[in-house]
Amino acid sequence: MELDRPVALVTGGGRGIGAATSLALCARGWSVLAIDAPTHTPHLDEPHLGYDLCTPEELEATGARGGEHLETASADVSDPARLAEVVADLVQRRGRLDAAIACAGVIVGGVPLWEQDAEALAVQRAINFDAVVELARLTIPHLLARPEPRSGRFVAVASAAAAQGLAGLSAYGATKAGVTGLIRGLAADLADSGITANAVAPGSTRTAMLDASADAYGLANVEAFAGHAPQRRLLDPAEVAAAICWLCSAEAQAVTGVILPVDGGMTA
Repeated sequence: MELDRPVALVTGGGRGIGAATSLALCARGWSVLAIDAPTHTPHLDEPHLGYDLCTPEELEATGARGGEHLETASADVSDPARLAEVVADLVQRRGRLDAAIACAGVIVGGVPLWEQDAEALAVQRAINFDAVVELARLTIPHLLARPEPRSGRFVAVASAAAAQGLAGLSAYGATKAGVTGLIRGLAADLADSGITANAVAPGSTRTAMLDASADAYGLANVEAFAGHAPQRRLLDPAEVAAAICWLCSAEAQAVTGVILPVDGGMTA
């Protein structure tokens, strides 16, 4: 790997938006470590999620697509010790960290909050919100350690559900609303440090999570979600990844504390 390439860590990087972001960053001159949870992680294997997480084979395949500038590692982001280990190892090996991008997420929905399984609610909180907080705590000190003038980036994936109440997704929306509040606070904390904190808020995107949402609502396929936005279509993960890449670019240095909708006009 070229040592002068900026270095990014992407959680949830095995498939979906995380994989698309990892690949897009590599294409734009970054070196990337994409991490994702192996399916044998005990508390994530249980049926309360209702769908399969990224497999080791999917993570490996994403790494192969990215070539020499895309590394992968198995890590459960809801395990703070493992996440700390991954961050420390990356910085020790590469000598730098320029961006941390929180794409890992899970979804449980289709029924009112009071009918959802308590364990499923706990997993959503742990991965969608707590893990983003922990990623910020672990990575921002390394971003701040870069020489001035700094240009580090912290980006999280929120959701249109954080801005618009969706039936059967109140807990999911709450975790994503927590992410938007976190980002605004981080931007204020980082102030004139040169480090920016932003989020993207995707609408219905062709991912395994959307498949799970369709199943939860008893829909025949994900195309039923296309009508939720004025553009009347589903998003491709690459479209969300492009917005994340822009937020990581030099051109976005003046953009911080922003929740950028990438939702086909759903929340406009």
